[in-house]
Amino acid sequence: MTRLFQFFLIPLVFTLSVTLGMGQANAKVGKKHARKQAPVVAKAPQDGVAEARLIEIYRLIGKSDRHVALDKAHNLVKDFPTFALAQLVYGDLLSARSRPVQQFGDVPAESSKAADTTLQDLRLESQLRLKALRERPPPGTIPSAFLRLSNNNQHAIAIDASQARLYLFENRASGLTLLADYYISVGKLGLDKQLEGDQRTPLGVYFITSQLDPKALTDFYGSGALPINYPNVLDIRRGKTGSGIWLHGTPPGQFSRAPLASDGCVVLANPDLEKILRTVKIRSTPVVIAKQIKWVAVPALQAQTHHFEVQLKAWLKAKSSGNLTELGHFYAPDFKSNGQSLTDWLPQLTREVSSARGRSLNIKDLSLLHWVDSGETMVVTFGEVIEGKRTGNSRRQYWSRQGQRWQIFYEGVNG
Repeated sequence: MTRLFQFFLIPLVFTLSVTLGMGQANAKVGKKHARKQAPVVAKAPQDGVAEARLIEIYRLIGKSDRHVALDKAHNLVKDFPTFALAQLVYGDLLSARSRPVQQFGDVPAESSKAADTTLQDLRLESQLRLKALRERPPPGTIPSAFLRLSNNNQHAIAIDASQARLYLFENRASGLTLLADYYISVGKLGLDKQLEGDQRTPLGVYFITSQLDPKALTDFYGSGALPINYPNVLDIRRGKTGSGIWLHGTPPGQFSRAPLASDGCVVLANPDLEKILRTVKIRSTPVVIAKQIKWVAVPALQAQTHHFEVQLKAWLKAKSSGNLTELGHFYAPDFKSNGQSLTDWLPQLTREVSSARGRSLNIKDLSLLHWVDSGETMVVTFGEVIEGKRTGNSRRQYWSRQGQRWQIFYEGVNG
């Protein structure tokens, strides 16, 4: 391994001159102060291509093939002129042709100090990109949150903040399949959003609620935005506040943002976001945001899935039987449904039981999303169909685990 490549793998310091030349390290523009910028014309970028090319340059440097690395870096910055990290690598490769490069960012100390924050951000971005590409999900594993997805969930998204990575899955007949993964930025102050304006990214199970047209947004959001349903039912139960958490792109003058750069949103490079915009469906696409994804083999999830489905079927049996006393045991004392307490909501449940007229209820298109932090929560979505009918209501329930029992603390018609 060459000395040059070692600096990519240990704490990195990059060239200041290229950073200032690009003038695009300012990832701290607030939403309210976003201004329209002239678009930068590039060669029809595709998702993940720029990063893959950058990593290939790293590999070439590691093999001491700096001549080819320089050619590839030149082409990369020509195709993606706003990719600051690529510009920095290119600058160091150019410097290495005329003199020994002792460290990345081999510039006068006073100049390096003037852009210390910028260099730290780019150093961290490089480390996270490399880390995520070295530490790939084990073959045959999926995120533990995805216990079961229905045919309605054609795609799913999992975000691992420790890797600064978004993983996009397709739900195929053969199982959940990883389509692509992308570098992302999160909140300036990190994770676990609690309050409006705290500049943190929320953690939990969410759903994409809509797709915003970039023509209706400032250029700050790049190719568009996908809002998610923060605060969700669990967040509200815990007293969390805030709104406007989106997956969105970057301004035309930036390829990517620093790892900690947003006001709480998840930010992707525009080509990567565009792939997601073309792929996912609103309301049915789950988005799990975790500090660190737990990757598990599918057979290992079956026991957890079975244990919960036993209790879900018991709830359905009690509802089908019309035994309201037994049914009531499945609901938590602090149950809420659109502002209604359990006492307020029981008459509606009674009407639903009565409308079945003794006919059994069936579940179809069942989705189970498992969230574990200080507690254990199951987000359950399904179609409830009365025997003899072809369609019914789509429901969403939130269950919390208390020992060996699960109880419902929210239930509502979905969509």
